[in-house]
Amino acid sequence: MERLQKVLGNSGIASRRKAEELILNGKVMVNENVVTELGTKVSDKDIITVDGKIINRDTPKVYYLLYKPAKVITSTNDEKGRKTVVDLIDTPYRIYPVGRLDYDTTGLLILTNDGELTNILMHPKNEISKTYLAKVSGLLNKDDIDRLKRGITIDGRLVETKNFKIRDKNFDNKTSIIEISIIEGRNHIVKRIFSEINHPVLKLKRTKIDFLNLDNLKIGEYRKLTIKEVKKLYSLK
Repeated sequence: MERLQKVLGNSGIASRRKAEELILNGKVMVNENVVTELGTKVSDKDIITVDGKIINRDTPKVYYLLYKPAKVITSTNDEKGRKTVVDLIDTPYRIYPVGRLDYDTTGLLILTNDGELTNILMHPKNEISKTYLAKVSGLLNKDDIDRLKRGITIDGRLVETKNFKIRDKNFDNKTSIIEISIIEGRNHIVKRIFSEINHPVLKLKRTKIDFLNLDNLKIGEYRKLTIKEVKKLYSLK
């Protein structure tokens, strides 16, 4: 017996969190009975439907690494009809992004139908490091650097900087290129960090998730993760 939201996540229907939303919203049925209680357990013999469609628990797990372009939505669909990251990947399987990147942010994004791995990568206790290159307004001074090294408090919670380097300074345009690694997953967190020290982000790219990087991918391109890489991601739990 397994929890319903875990079965949905592992079946590639949605991430674990999204699966919980589907259950709470009455979108899920088990043996033709609507289930809205989280933690409900099901067996291999139970027939589970989401929005009237029977889920296939035997769908193979797939894993993609995408170099996300700007002006693409990190979602499976968009009510405004804008292009999503899922549109960029040619696959017969229903996949979804792990975490998100802002509409105007580029860089590394993982997409999969593996709910268990998604939960590992998203859970704060696993402290998965994410590295970004940020072009910011202004030239950072010693006080700015010291604050970043100590960590920035946002909404009452400290955001720790795991790695921080000034990659370039443009004295003519008064801009800086900063590499920063954090384990936070809150929305717009990198932009908010630099806003706190009065150096708003002009351009942002995620370059790494733990050991994964963009390698030789060009913007808009993707590749499948290797079995070795998937196993290594699982080991981060």
